[in-house]
Amino acid sequence: MSVSRHPVALSIEQQVGKSTRLLATVMALPLIDGIFPALVLAGALTYPFGILETGLLVFGGSATVAVILAEMDDSPREIVPPILFLGLVLVPVAALEAALAPTIESMLDMATFQRFAGLVIVAVAAKTASATVGEYLPRPAVIIGLGLVASFQPAGLDVALTTDPVLIAKAAATAGVGVAFALAVALAGPQLRGAVDIDRFRFGSSVALGMLALSVLELMPTEAPVALGVLVVTAVFSFDPDAAAAPAAADESDDDADDAEPDVEADSPGESDPAAPASGVPTVADGGDDSDGDAYRYPRSEDSRLPWL
Repeated sequence: MSVSRHPVALSIEQQVGKSTRLLATVMALPLIDGIFPALVLAGALTYPFGILETGLLVFGGSATVAVILAEMDDSPREIVPPILFLGLVLVPVAALEAALAPTIESMLDMATFQRFAGLVIVAVAAKTASATVGEYLPRPAVIIGLGLVASFQPAGLDVALTTDPVLIAKAAATAGVGVAFALAVALAGPQLRGAVDIDRFRFGSSVALGMLALSVLELMPTEAPVALGVLVVTAVFSFDPDAAAAPAAADESDDDADDAEPDVEADSPGESDPAAPASGVPTVADGGDDSDGDAYRYPRSEDSRLPWL
């Protein structure tokens, strides 16, 4: 990428291309790979601030920021319509997957599947932090598939479709948070480009994803929004307004240096310094050894040598 070598965005860019298609794939990937349904089944939307954390880290996150700031160089007026259209697709699909969640939950051992849901978030965090580590990890869809196989219990299968309107509303709101985050980044793009250290934000987002995984695995006995706090601190430390002004100041200084460069006039042969040695004749310091004897064109006879020699 032109600004940040984001591992997740780079792998997707090689398959779908750049700009709008890349952003659509990055934001829809949690729905395609099954990350979002896994979080819904694991109860990530049930505890306080779960909607904000999941929306910002799963649908938003560092990959969305990297694509908007590094690849989409258009004006906000040109970027906003594709994001709005993408939101019209993401929100209904997220609601549909949440509508199927209770039926899927009836055939799974949720205690087992919850561990795989936390594991897939850890894998995404590792892929976000390092492309080298991500090469050795399986895709999220593979982990979720293994979790479905390991937690499948056919005795509890309920063929009837059961829906939870509250859960559907939470899922739609979660996707809406991700779309709103992308819109905010796009609108503030002219001010954020060059002022945000995308690599620093990427590493901080991977830490926040790790905190979200601990919450899903219930290894962090607290309902405080730790992952959201880590993301806010990451955003603060990644923003450097002076970095955006530095390139402009450097360009202005280069222009001033070009304008102030003095004109140098070549001296004519007749105005050359008489003390300067003749062209093509090397200069030898007094007392130096000239093996060729041609530096000063002195004869080789002893009578014609200089007194100090």
